Amino acid sequence: MSDNGPGERVTTAEFPTAVLVLDAACNVLTGTRSAARLLGVPEGVGAPGAGPQGAELLFEDRGLWARLVAGAVGGARRSARARLLRPDGGLLEADVDIITLLEGSSARFLLRLRPADPDHPVPVAVAGDVRRAPPLPPADRRAAERLALLNAAASEIGSSLDMVRDAEQLVGVLVPAFADLAAVDLTEPVLIGEEPGEMATGAPMRRVAVRAADGRWPPEIHSVGDTIRLRSVESIHLRGGSAVFLPDLTELRAVLSGEEERTRLILPPQAASLMLIPLQARGAVLGALVLWRTAERRPFDQEDAALAEEIGSRASLSMDNARRYTRERRTAQALQRSLLPRPVMDVTGAETFGVHVPAGASPALGGSWFDVIQLPSTRLAFVMGTVAGHGLNATAAMGRLRSAVQTLADLDLSPDELLAHLDDLVVRFIEDDDRQEPETDAPSALTGATCLYATYDPVSRTCVLAGAGHPPPLLAARGRPGSGPVTYRPGPVLGTGGQPFEPVELRLGTGDVLAFHGGALGRDTGGPEQRLEALGAGVRDGADSGLPVTEIGHDILGALLHEPPDDDLALLVVRVREVPADATAAWELAADPSLVARARELVSDRLTAWGLEDLVFTTELIVSELVTNSIRYAGGPVGLRLIKDRVLICEVSDPSQTQPHLRRAQLTDEGGRGLFLIAQLTHRWGSRYTAAGKTIWTEQLLTNG
Repeated sequence: MSDNGPGERVTTAEFPTAVLVLDAACNVLTGTRSAARLLGVPEGVGAPGAGPQGAELLFEDRGLWARLVAGAVGGARRSARARLLRPDGGLLEADVDIITLLEGSSARFLLRLRPADPDHPVPVAVAGDVRRAPPLPPADRRAAERLALLNAAASEIGSSLDMVRDAEQLVGVLVPAFADLAAVDLTEPVLIGEEPGEMATGAPMRRVAVRAADGRWPPEIHSVGDTIRLRSVESIHLRGGSAVFLPDLTELRAVLSGEEERTRLILPPQAASLMLIPLQARGAVLGALVLWRTAERRPFDQEDAALAEEIGSRASLSMDNARRYTRERRTAQALQRSLLPRPVMDVTGAETFGVHVPAGASPALGGSWFDVIQLPSTRLAFVMGTVAGHGLNATAAMGRLRSAVQTLADLDLSPDELLAHLDDLVVRFIEDDDRQEPETDAPSALTGATCLYATYDPVSRTCVLAGAGHPPPLLAARGRPGSGPVTYRPGPVLGTGGQPFEPVELRLGTGDVLAFHGGALGRDTGGPEQRLEALGAGVRDGADSGLPVTEIGHDILGALLHEPPDDDLALLVVRVREVPADATAAWELAADPSLVARARELVSDRLTAWGLEDLVFTTELIVSELVTNSIRYAGGPVGLRLIKDRVLICEVSDPSQTQPHLRRAQLTDEGGRGLFLIAQLTHRWGSRYTAAGKTIWTEQLLTNG
């Protein structure tokens, strides 16, 4: 702080925080050296480093002082904006915090002066002249300092569920009020949320927080981010659980002369005394608090060690709570990652990019999720959903919902039918949750869950979607006008029971881009409409530019998330494709048994043209069996389709909705062996309902081309 002449205003905003302890009459009982320099009064005599003892702050507005004192009863903090008149005539403007340390006839108050913050105004108080008064006895002064430090530790440490932030708060309380240098080291397992384990010699620790009274951390010792490995002596002290101090480092410097690593660990050049405090919780060592004092301050003693242990114990509990929170969050993240599909998929029908962004402000993960499911005949299903709440319960609920959707998708149902079955399942899930936990009033995480389910057929280029309380996807058609949210009527959220879901059919073209979203869309890009417009702009630009979907997705996230979202965000970007026309062949046959031979001939010719002669024999057998059964039991017309993809797909459709059943025929049975034969000849097979009946499909692995 620069000196100012008489009548000049002190304008610098970089002076250190000044701490004073006063009685009810505003007499300064003790204070820090920074308070002495700040107020421009001589430092008091007594212990090395003592602040301005005996000064008297006379507030001109005595009523305001009385109100501040009255409001600070019970340790509450009251604040005011004050202008202090320095003895040299200069003005000092600061924000003042007052906290009661002792009440009654021996009332004591802690006063902190901070640089005035123009963006956060507080009531203005005017301070009068600064006068001298008799100093407080050293014993009482140390008791007041202890109370002030304990009160500061109680109010300022542990307000965060972040271990590093707790460590920063700890060193902030201790420096400069108690020490000139402070550092916090935590073990590697603790930093990732694991149990601390035994404090073994040489176990790695990481320095996570440092603080220096003059603002300059000595480069000669470890700084933030450095990995530290303790020797046996230090490890034994940490396992002992008690603070260890050295009032004089002269002898230790001589002993460690030439040992560069240990000197870098515990011996800053300006340090005159040292204290090591284990940070322990539930009997396990989380790390260490290391404190140093310079020669200008009295050395550490046993009373200081007891005080540091008490403050370290409080900080350890906060850090352990943060560690357990970190472990739960990491567990939820790992579970959620395991339940989500791989972020990038490149298949015949589409190229997809999906991402989940955890919330920045929420106490744990939410339940937004997405999925991409490969259906038979090159078709795809795109799923987006949300569940209520945060944490492991929400993540587990999301996993149950996603598993249910995948199981229903395996039945190859239409989107509206799938959501109807899913709604019934969620009703039962919620009822089971209520029966298992009748004592809690908290609703199931599945209550109010949403889901959007869409299927896409790259052969016909049709997309059918239906939703349960979920917003529609955004569509951008490449090279064609018109884009924005898909128009559809979403049904109610899952778990209501008995409500219909209306499907919507879209006709898509190669290169069209769909964007499914769930959860928040950011918080610093305006309101919901503006955020939706930003999402739509990203989808349009991606469709027109032809960029890979990974780049489209990253561009959208960059536009939406300038900071972590309020709630978690799930985004699924899809660029659709179509199966080339020359990779499919379809025929329609009448219900005439004589046409089975014609079907075999058509299949043989097409496979030969595709260069798949090795599959002609088995495919003829499959087609003969399926077409014959359709003509015999279902009637016509019978549809036959071949699709050459990464596998050879053969489909036979008929107007019957009776599903085939695979069984092992008995020796005396005349039939029932056809499906068993097909199951042996194919890689996979199955059937699905259609609007006109059913389709039986088979897949064979390509042996050529």
